Amino acid sequence: MQDETRSGLTYRQAGVDIDAGNRMVEMIKPLVRATARRGADAEIGGFGGLFDLKRAGFIDPVLVAATDGVGTKVKLAIETSRHDTIGIDLVAMSVNDVIVQGAEPLFFLDYFACGRLDPAIGAAVVAGIAAGCRAANCALIGGETAEMPGLYAAADYDLAGFAVGAAERGALLPRKDLAIGDIVLGLASSGIHSNGYSLARRVVEKSALKWSDPAPFAPGTALGEALLTPTRIYVRACLAAIRQTGAIKALAHITGGGFPDNIPRVLPNGLAVAIDLGRVAVLPVFRWIAAVGGIAAGEMLRTFNCGIGMIVVVEPGAAGTVEGALTRGGETVLRLGELVDAGGRAERVTFHGCLDLEW
Repeated sequence: MQDETRSGLTYRQAGVDIDAGNRMVEMIKPLVRATARRGADAEIGGFGGLFDLKRAGFIDPVLVAATDGVGTKVKLAIETSRHDTIGIDLVAMSVNDVIVQGAEPLFFLDYFACGRLDPAIGAAVVAGIAAGCRAANCALIGGETAEMPGLYAAADYDLAGFAVGAAERGALLPRKDLAIGDIVLGLASSGIHSNGYSLARRVVEKSALKWSDPAPFAPGTALGEALLTPTRIYVRACLAAIRQTGAIKALAHITGGGFPDNIPRVLPNGLAVAIDLGRVAVLPVFRWIAAVGGIAAGEMLRTFNCGIGMIVVVEPGAAGTVEGALTRGGETVLRLGELVDAGGRAERVTFHGCLDLEW
C-alpha cells in the first residue's frame, strides 16, 4: 500500500475542502426538510431530487420551468456580509416567472459556486432559499455546491437556480382571448428586486455613501440593508386569484427591461398596452436613484420596476373581483391602464402622464 503520510499535494491544498462541503450539507438538511410539500419529501443527499405529480393532485399537467440568478445584487450581499436574504431573491426570480405562465411552482434546485467554501455563509444563503421556497409553497429538492479556487476570489460566490411548476392542460397563461379594453393592474414591488443593481451600485458610488450609512430613502435602515430588501414573491396571491376568479388573462413579471420589454412578451400581435404613469406608486428608493444618478424617466422605466413588480391583465367586468382577491392575498393593487389597438406601431407599451420621480 502507498504511504499516505508522504508530503504529496492534496485537494485541500489546491483550495477545495470536501469536509467543509459535507459540514454544510448537514447544516442545511433541517432547512431543506422545512420546505416539504405534497409531492416531495424535500430530503437531500441523493444524486437527484424526486417529485410526484400525481401525489400533488395533477391529472393532465404541462410542466413549466424557469431559471435565473440574482445578478450583481450578490455582490452587495458579499460586501455587506448579509447572506440570509439573497436566497429569497434567487427563488423569487424563478417562481415569479413560473406563476406568470399560470403554473403552480412545485420544486426548486439551486447552484452555489464560490472561491472558498465557508459552511456558515453557505448555510445562511440556503436558509434564504428555503424561506423563499416556503413562501412559494415550493419544495427544495436538491442543489449543488461548487468550490472553485482560481475562478472566484476567496470571499466571492455566485448563485443560480431553477424552478419547475405545472398547470393542467388548457389552463396556461396568457389566454388567447386578450382583447382591447382589458384592464391592466399592477402589483406593488418591495424595492429594486433583483434587476438594475449594476446601475444602482454606480449611483451609490456617486453618492459617496457607505453600505453602513443610513439610507436616505429608508430612515432608520442602513443603506446596504435597505438595498438588499428581498424580491417580492407573488405566487400565492396570484395563484389564488387565478383559481378563485377565473378572470385573469395574463401576467407579466417586471424584471430587467421594465415595462417596455416585459409586458409585450404576453401580448398577441395587434395589441398594445396604455399605461398611466401617474398611477404608478414610485417607491422612494427609485426617486433617490433617479435624483442622485440624474437618470431620465425612460431609462428608469427600462432598468427598474419603479414600484410595480407584476402586471395582471383582467376582463373589464371582473377587475374589481380580481383586485379583491389579490388584496386578500396581501398584495397592493393599482389600476394602471388598459389594452389598446397597437395600430401598427412598433412600440407595444405607450405611456401618458408623468412618472413621479420628485425627490
